[in-house]
Amino acid sequence: TSSHTRVGILNNPSSKIKEDNTAIARGILAAFLTQNNSNLKSFLSKLCKEETVKSLAAGTKIVKFLIPGMDGDTFEKKYNTLGLDLFKTHQMFCQEVLKLLPGQMAVISNGR
Repeated sequence: TSSHTRVGILNNPSSKIKEDNTAIARGILAAFLTQNNSNLKSFLSKLCKEETVKSLAAGTKIVKFLIPGMDGDTFEKKYNTLGLDLFKTHQMFCQEVLKLLPGQMAVISNGR
């Protein structure tokens, strides 16, 4: 409800981290790093739909799901260069620092 809210994502996968099972995680992170807030919100809503998830799992390229107004070139470059080590770092932080089990979800808040 506030325009001053910040959202961040940490990935805590339950399976081995590979190129083919990180398409959505890489898409989310690439969008966070390259898009403005309105495009980010619309793209994330589209990315989280069940039919999009199934399509990506079947091999559809993520650029097919970009929305009008997104900086597609910047997004695609970031998406293609995100290394898996970043997700391994997220996983390690979630499990070692936050004490989450593999795949366990949590909401962390630091507000007034």
